[in-house]
Amino acid sequence: MASARSHDGPGPLRRTGRTLGHALRSPFTGTARSIRKATHAHGAGESGLGKLIELHAVNGAGDVMITVALASTVFFSVPTDQARGRVALYLAVTMAPFIVLAPVIGPLLDHLPHGRRAAMAGSMLARALLALTMSGAVATGGLELYPAALGVLVCSKAYGVVRSAVVPRLLPPRFSLVKANSRVTLAGLLATGAAAPIGAGLQTIGPPWPLYGASAIFVGGAILAFTLPPKVDSAKGERKARLVHPHDEDGTVRPERLRPEPLRKDATPGAGRKSRFGARNGEKRPGLRSVGPSVLHGLQANAAHRALSGFLIFFLAFLLREQPLSGQSAAISLGIVGVAAGTGNALGTAVGSWLRARGPEIIIASVLGLALGVAVLAAAFFSTVMVAALAAMAGFTQALSKLSLDAMIQRDVPEEVRTSAFARSETLLQMAWVVGGAIGISLPLNGVLGMAVAAGILALGAAASVRGLLGAARRGSPHPRVA
Repeated sequence: MASARSHDGPGPLRRTGRTLGHALRSPFTGTARSIRKATHAHGAGESGLGKLIELHAVNGAGDVMITVALASTVFFSVPTDQARGRVALYLAVTMAPFIVLAPVIGPLLDHLPHGRRAAMAGSMLARALLALTMSGAVATGGLELYPAALGVLVCSKAYGVVRSAVVPRLLPPRFSLVKANSRVTLAGLLATGAAAPIGAGLQTIGPPWPLYGASAIFVGGAILAFTLPPKVDSAKGERKARLVHPHDEDGTVRPERLRPEPLRKDATPGAGRKSRFGARNGEKRPGLRSVGPSVLHGLQANAAHRALSGFLIFFLAFLLREQPLSGQSAAISLGIVGVAAGTGNALGTAVGSWLRARGPEIIIASVLGLALGVAVLAAAFFSTVMVAALAAMAGFTQALSKLSLDAMIQRDVPEEVRTSAFARSETLLQMAWVVGGAIGISLPLNGVLGMAVAAGILALGAAASVRGLLGAARRGSPHPRVA
């Protein structure tokens, strides 16, 4: 009797439990399989690029959790006048030291060719610990919050620099650099969009909870970093070599002279000895100015886009708190602008992958002119539609311009100093973002005036860069491999 009961009774219950468990797990496992299939498509799984795409998605999700926690503390929790002071203090306390520290990130990472996975994992673990540190201060907004926020910023930028240097080592066959960069960037954007509402939901539980979530995400990212292929840590092709300066005495750019030049066997002892700064006696360490005009002018154009981004974030944040879009609340107005900018950014990333970086100089010059035209229209016909259009266009053009700049750095900068080049370019772009943000904080809350200033920022960038970009495009690139 008992044996029959044990045979007949638990069986249906067990099957029912398994069926229910499968039904509950199915949406999550199905989503996970779909994501894995997308990230590993076209050979990205075999090359290891798929794992890097997933790692960058984790990075974006963790960063947006911290952003949600800081925004609610620094911006939303106080009246507008006090918020402007808090945001200005945040920029001063975090960005000023960052600008001093950032130039050393590249040279330090140049000495870690065998430890890139460890460097990315270390940046994740450091941010996990810093998020826990900030969780105790986020509710009060005390000054101890700012050093921790600075540490998060530095670690985030260090991760980004290493990630940029890793991408070329994980390219699948017949995969362009810009397509790979586009996939990685798009994964980060999608993860940011998915994690932002989760962070907002955790914020309703309590101010520290988004930081707890960020800490957990970064711990997972640290583990994921070590699953990248071992070739990420390979230094093959990165021998330290002397670089010939690409300019003749008359200033003519000679891109063909950018290749590494080995030392002559008859060189006198000490003549080629490196100093502790990585350059040989009597030589300057190669920098962004030594790689030809394309990267330099592309960086100038991207600085205008980044300054516009910083300006719009802070100016519109304060403007829409006081003067919401017609018929909308302040929160809805900020949401409309934020969604428009995010959509434009994602679209720019997708278009960048489709264009495959053909003629990156032309792309950068074109999108700069496009953004300038929309900014002028927004100043002339200030309205809800034009503000949203400018936010979307700013996101679109910044994404497309940055992908093109990355492609030019990958194309024109020797691999020996590419990590430093990415670090220096990111530092300059971050400085431009801070300058734009500072203008946005200090400007009177007048919509037409703000849009006119936005147009002025882009006009300055166009005046500095477009002519040089078009000239470089006419001369053509000696490195067509990135097309």
